[in-house]
Amino acid sequence: MNSSKNKKDDPIKRFVEKDSDEEMSPFDPPEAYDPQNIESVPYEKLNPFLQELVDEHKAFTIVLSGFEEALIKWRENKWIFNKEIDEKLKRFFEFIDEKVPVHNQKEEKILFPLLNKKLIESGEHNSLDASITGINLMEDEHIKVAQAAAIVFNFLGLGSRLPDQQSREITYEAAFDQGIAIVETMKLHIFREETILFSQAMQLFTSKEFEKLESK
Repeated sequence: MNSSKNKKDDPIKRFVEKDSDEEMSPFDPPEAYDPQNIESVPYEKLNPFLQELVDEHKAFTIVLSGFEEALIKWRENKWIFNKEIDEKLKRFFEFIDEKVPVHNQKEEKILFPLLNKKLIESGEHNSLDASITGINLMEDEHIKVAQAAAIVFNFLGLGSRLPDQQSREITYEAAFDQGIAIVETMKLHIFREETILFSQAMQLFTSKEFEKLESK
């Protein structure tokens, strides 16, 4: 399998690189959903702090699936909204606005700083810049998804006000593309966190370090 081709095909920019193409980082597997060099820790063996994050992922995944369904039905319906589509879109934007920032703060302010330190110490970092780890990738995606969601929301509002049908359809098509990109990015983002980062935390954190995380 062509490794360089897979790097290019990966929809998310890869930050973690190894010195040799023969040595793979878990963030650069042959298949995005098939990490080769890390054993995933099952939910029941995760620390309670990590289990809480996984539970929040599950709640978001349900909303995300509804968002994807709404987008697809909306396009099939020639960009005409209906009650079901409206409700699923509304639920997604409410979740993005109210729940996701709280979840991201738990990761960015509590989990990621310590995990980033541990990854650097264990050698899981960019070969050219030791300060860059998989954490940079996750934080970057948090920002990009928030920005993309704002674009979709604004395009939906803009499109509804455009009198010209062709302009409206172009705007809605752009909103659809951004929305699907959010879905694809977040599915892979959640997978990588749960199968790679959380497993690395279980391997690298001590019991006392987990206790400190839980107390914050």
